[in-house]
Amino acid sequence: MQILGSGALSKMRSELAEPIEYKLALGDEIISVNQLLEKKINIKFLGAINCLHCGRKTKKSFSQGFCYPCFTRLPQCDTCIMSPEKCHFQEGTCRDPAWGESHCFVPHIVYLANSSGVKVGITRGTQTPTRWIDQGAVQALPIFRVQTRFQSGLVERVYGEHVSDRTNWRAMLKGQVELLDLESKRDELLEKCAEKITDLQNIHGLQAIQPIVDATQLNIQYPVIQYPVKVVTHNLDKIPEAEGVLLGVKGQYLILDTGVINMRKYTSYQIELSSE
Repeated sequence: MQILGSGALSKMRSELAEPIEYKLALGDEIISVNQLLEKKINIKFLGAINCLHCGRKTKKSFSQGFCYPCFTRLPQCDTCIMSPEKCHFQEGTCRDPAWGESHCFVPHIVYLANSSGVKVGITRGTQTPTRWIDQGAVQALPIFRVQTRFQSGLVERVYGEHVSDRTNWRAMLKGQVELLDLESKRDELLEKCAEKITDLQNIHGLQAIQPIVDATQLNIQYPVIQYPVKVVTHNLDKIPEAEGVLLGVKGQYLILDTGVINMRKYTSYQIELSSE
């Protein structure tokens, strides 16, 4: 096999196209993943993990790429990142107020997506459609424009009473996803949630939480030749080498004929990638 690159792994980069164009960053090497379809590849963990933030060597990765000290002190690793409605900025306890202002006090989008059925989610306004692609969504639709991450979390919680806020990753990878009419679902949910959304607008201001009623859903195609019938995962922490014919890419997963591997999970791992 020919070594294509080695170095610290970053999450796969994606570009909206038909199908999605994926690139893999290994240190300074940028590798086109789409060009590896139908080829046998080898992914080898070289035994070292270097923190995404400080670069120090760590035996275990926390929050996808950080050492434990950084995990416990960085704002991007705080509990409010996963649960925005738990934002504690106003209490003066934000781990890094400047980071919070630049990442959380910026416009966010609340959206509906279909990865394994309809779900509600949030993302910064600058992260669409990347966020949807990372989740393996085949359809996505923005439904609210919100001023802050905290407010978007409140809207998500209201909608979460009626639809899931999680993706069934196994169903997503099997490709057995029924296409939905997200625009009709948007209208249905807006009616169901109208009273609670109005309450939030009364508290935070009408301009802070604005429904998007004229968006059309985005349909997303992935470079997949064949989906697995049964989802088996490669775990580089247990077996530091994964090899097989690349049959597809979806979300942040490589689909091999021997199993699937979540590349984002191994952010900051020192990886060597080879191909026939």
